[in-house]
Amino acid sequence: MGGSMKVAYLTGIYPRVTHSFIRREILAVEAAGLQVERYAIRAPTETLVDPGDQDEQRRTRYILGVGIHGLLLAMMSRFLRSPSTFLRTLAFTVRTGLRSDRGLIKQLASFAEACVLKGWLDKDGAQHLHAHFGTNAADVAMFCRRLGGPGYSFTVHGPEEFDRIETISITEKVAYASFVVAITTFAKSQLYRWCSFDDYGKIHVVRCGVDALFLAGEPRPLADRPRFVCVGRLCTHKAQLLIVDAAKELVDEGHDLEVVLVGDGDVRQPLEERIRELGLEAHVEITGWVGGAEVQARLLEARAMVLPSFAEGLPVVIMEALGLGRPVITTYVAGIPELVVDGECGWVLTPGDTVQLRDAMREVLTAPREDLERMGRVGASRVAQMHDATREGQKIAGLFERYGA
Repeated sequence: MGGSMKVAYLTGIYPRVTHSFIRREILAVEAAGLQVERYAIRAPTETLVDPGDQDEQRRTRYILGVGIHGLLLAMMSRFLRSPSTFLRTLAFTVRTGLRSDRGLIKQLASFAEACVLKGWLDKDGAQHLHAHFGTNAADVAMFCRRLGGPGYSFTVHGPEEFDRIETISITEKVAYASFVVAITTFAKSQLYRWCSFDDYGKIHVVRCGVDALFLAGEPRPLADRPRFVCVGRLCTHKAQLLIVDAAKELVDEGHDLEVVLVGDGDVRQPLEERIRELGLEAHVEITGWVGGAEVQARLLEARAMVLPSFAEGLPVVIMEALGLGRPVITTYVAGIPELVVDGECGWVLTPGDTVQLRDAMREVLTAPREDLERMGRVGASRVAQMHDATREGQKIAGLFERYGA
């Protein structure tokens, strides 16, 4: 890899507790020999407990940090430098904004943010801009390109982008992009549904990766305790309420079990109320957000990781659990079956099927330890083959050099 190329990363909010995969990718791109500037539209409001996230926050510039006067000055500067380009891009912004589910005002805000970013990219000498997620950060990247900025690319994760294909102008974003990354073959297929045949060749699969913390070689033996761990934002689509209900049925059957919900979010209060209602205080714990080292420790304490989501891209925590040799109970959603093979390294269930969830958790509790450890070894091998952060970082660094030089 050539060491002179400089790329810029743009996200809506960075860093975030749930987006450690972006940090891993950036560090892997730097390790591949490229320079990386970090930009985000706004700073995180959540508490960052991981030292790696704290370090990334110190290295990131925030567009909205310039304030309203900074946004207006950037727009004026862009207009004075090239009135025709400014007005054409503004007209394009209005056209996309009129059909956007964000509304025209927010789309115009993205245009102003693109004006700020254009000045930063010029000053910092970035040769390529990469955005994560096909939502507002990709809007800013597209507008910046039309203002005369460098070529851009963006990573599509799902499920949000696929729920809003037309109202977030995914087809246009792909058309104007130098290339597009999909984190799974499933995500790539969904882009194929909406994009021109001519754009198929610019869509590449680069998977999210895990680092050495979760690729430590031979999986460690399972703990004796009958514990399940779920890691993720506490929200409706992660289906933690179904885990609590399944745990109640198993406790009523006479099984001794523990469930640890690692994370925080909008449904924490309903979860706590449900736990009290079912009398499961001694069986279910909610930890709140924790750092990567504690996530690893919690997973190592489990017999299995459980995540019965209704909608996903491909959760990094599944990679982390399998990388540590812990089988996974999850659902047949989006890119998950590309990694988790039912019966080999976990259980892949029909989303929303509470009977299947209960039965799979019962199997974990009653299965011989050696069977679960065998599944864990299969899972660890699959993660090492498909989701090594260093190798995936080298892939995207190669794309930057191929398209951005």
